[in-house]
Amino acid sequence: MPKGIYKVPTPVNEPVKQYASGSPERKELQAMLKTMRSKQIEIPMYIGGKEVKSNNKVRIAPPHDHKHTLGYFYKSDKKHIEQAITAALAAKEKWANLSWEQRASIFLKAAELIAGPYRAKLNTATMLGQSKNAFQAEIDSACEIIDFLRFNVSYMTEIYAEQPISSPGVWNRLEWRPLEGFIYALTPFNFTAIAGNLPTSCAMMGNVVVWKPSNTQVYSANVLMEVFKKAGVPDGVINLIYPSGPDAADVIFNHKDFAGIHFTGSTEVFQSIWQTIGNNIHKYRSYPRIVGETGGKDFIMAHKSADAKEVAVALTRGAFEFQGQKCSAASRAYIPSNLWEDVKKYMVADLKSMKMGGTEDFTNFINAVIDEKSFDKLSKYISDAKKDKNVEVVFGGKCDKSKGYFIQPTVLKAKNPKYITMCEELFGPVLTVYVYNENRFKETLDLVDSTSIYALTGSIIANDRYAIELATKTLQNSAGNFYINDKCTGAVVGQQPFGGARGSGTNDKAGAKINLLRWVSPRTIKETFVPPVDYRYPFLQAD
Repeated sequence: MPKGIYKVPTPVNEPVKQYASGSPERKELQAMLKTMRSKQIEIPMYIGGKEVKSNNKVRIAPPHDHKHTLGYFYKSDKKHIEQAITAALAAKEKWANLSWEQRASIFLKAAELIAGPYRAKLNTATMLGQSKNAFQAEIDSACEIIDFLRFNVSYMTEIYAEQPISSPGVWNRLEWRPLEGFIYALTPFNFTAIAGNLPTSCAMMGNVVVWKPSNTQVYSANVLMEVFKKAGVPDGVINLIYPSGPDAADVIFNHKDFAGIHFTGSTEVFQSIWQTIGNNIHKYRSYPRIVGETGGKDFIMAHKSADAKEVAVALTRGAFEFQGQKCSAASRAYIPSNLWEDVKKYMVADLKSMKMGGTEDFTNFINAVIDEKSFDKLSKYISDAKKDKNVEVVFGGKCDKSKGYFIQPTVLKAKNPKYITMCEELFGPVLTVYVYNENRFKETLDLVDSTSIYALTGSIIANDRYAIELATKTLQNSAGNFYINDKCTGAVVGQQPFGGARGSGTNDKAGAKINLLRWVSPRTIKETFVPPVDYRYPFLQAD
């Protein structure tokens, strides 16, 4: 069999299509939206390559039009979880032994399928199922998942190429083995790219995966699975199921072959998972890898030297794109007293110009929040703020779920920098502003650092370079992704590896080599070419 040290194509970030009026991509996407809205589909589980159905069907509806039915998915029970684990373990040996370049080819093909024939379909599924507008869907369910696949293949080859030095007469090698057992990928609703990356980054390194997406992301997860199958992912390598969280935890975290979890979701759920794994640690073959990106209370800090218009745009984009349902969304802001009136003026003008409605109308900047539970939680925070004499509703505050789960972009101004919406993650289109004394910058930086349990993203906006340096140093542990003179969202694979620490996760940086290293277990091999034939060392010789 021919062998070689292969070079994979150099990854380049996928160009973002703009969907301007009259453009080919806009026409294609609009046609796909019309087609997919007109059909009701049934989404099975995928276990060992087979489509599996249960007796429990769950309805799927667009968050912005909850009376319209897109289809149904088949809920999984504990029996299906066991079947998925069994199928994964049955596929493991053959998949782990497959040459790495063959695995690389599969995921490079998946990237090409999404970039080409599946682009409109995956974007449409994200727009309808998760209420993302065309541009937000494009940067997520097209560009970011393409980038994850291409860059991760490149990182995989870099890992395999990392080898130790060898002394004379010895050849030292590192073998990058997949983990022993199966990986559990637990993925969120808000990014189709994350839902695709969490199982594929593990599988790429030779692991087998049981994948549970959020119930509110099943519609686009189904398209991802279609792509993976089309790309040639073998049966059983990635198994897609839809159980309840407690059922999944009860089966998976008690299984001796559980090898790790790749997670994105809430801090509370992740902490509970960690505790359960710790309590069950004696049951496993090895210590499971626990990788998670969780909550955030992301900030924008403005200095008195900042440009007010730049601050306002960073806030409106950073806080309200995809209705603030990004792990990185700006949800608290610290504005100096000398800038506040101008920042408020520009921000309110921007917000007044934003249209809100369904994703099918491309002129809508704001769409719906993901479901009724989220709507009710957010509307309660807003209602409480309206009643609090120490909080001013600067803009917004209207909530309406009669047709879809619509929350108007809302800006609150709190007198107390420790007001509840300055501290707790809301995950919606609510931004809370604290106006600080422009001459108390250092003290306010300390406030930013100490207010939240999270440390995911944050930014400093300033024209004073001394202020930028002071903020960068003071807030070094406050954000895993830190931005200077920009909004605190928009990390790009290969450019800004993403992840935070403190209550925001393990900071294993999706979109970086460090993440893939978590899914391998290296074995050191030392080969001695001419072994010794005498046990005696020279120091034993007599004088």
